Amino acid sequence: MKVGTDGVLLGAWAPISNFKFQISNFRILDVGTGSGLIARMMMQRCPEAEVEGIDIDEFAVEQARENGVRAYCSSLQDWQNDQSPYGASRSEEITNHKYDVVVSNPPYFQNSLKNPDKGRQTARHTDTLSYEELIHHSARLLKEDGQLALILPAESEEDIREIAARYSLYCSRITRVYSKEIKPARRVLLLFERAQSTEHRAQTDSLILEDKKGGRSAAYSELTKDFYL
Repeated sequence: MKVGTDGVLLGAWAPISNFKFQISNFRILDVGTGSGLIARMMMQRCPEAEVEGIDIDEFAVEQARENGVRAYCSSLQDWQNDQSPYGASRSEEITNHKYDVVVSNPPYFQNSLKNPDKGRQTARHTDTLSYEELIHHSARLLKEDGQLALILPAESEEDIREIAARYSLYCSRITRVYSKEIKPARRVLLLFERAQSTEHRAQTDSLILEDKKGGRSAAYSELTKDFYL
């Protein structure tokens, strides 16, 4: 699971408030970092930030470290959880702290056939990280004014928003992603924040990836221009 469109989209889209870059100890957590793609994009976008990545695949963590990411082998459920075996035995270099931003391109296949490759199976299926666990533990790790940015299959939008509301996280921005203008949305980019009131509307827009000739659309090229060669 190397460089994929989903990861590039999330890394480029995640609406991180520019003024926060000036805050000391600005922290970002990439959940399921894989080879470190999104974490590296976060590091490029805000070099002052402390960016960490976690993944349950040891080989992926090694790759992320080779790519310059401060990466750790841990599940989200165990990360900075003092009640877990990992929390009790983690390296002294890891200290508990809250995050300004949590980003994740999580596993999302729930009932489909599983890939025989164990690494791809773990990365793609929700067996190891359900949507409920993703939201619960992200909320636990976020600062009071923190943000959670996700990319998910479009059909998961309603479910994930309902789960997030149970943890007082509400959607403030939605971008629905279409491969082509004439096709249904394939992915949805979602930004969650804690809100004082549930009476608010999320900012909503759309992104079409391909132009009529099958190349990258102008909007997609503009979003990702700092990352594609």
